[in-house]
Amino acid sequence: MPKITISLDEDVKKIISKRAERNLLTLREQIEDILRKSAVRTKTSVKYAQIKIDDKLVAVFSRERKGPKKKKKVKKK
Repeated sequence: MPKITISLDEDVKKIISKRAERNLLTLREQIEDILRKSAVRTKTSVKYAQIKIDDKLVAVFSRERKGPKKKKKVKKK
């Protein structure tokens, strides 16, 4: 795996660290995850193409809407 060095502000580091704690990841793993997802998004040429996630656990808990759209309820008088 190639090594890349980046510089982050303390504010950005705090935000990513909190996000990593919520996702039960280390800071390094969270940054790798963000970069990987970004690379997958830019790989597709269609603007609204579905994101192909290689991790099945992430796919299960993703926020991407799947299935039929919800029907609107009609108010009865």
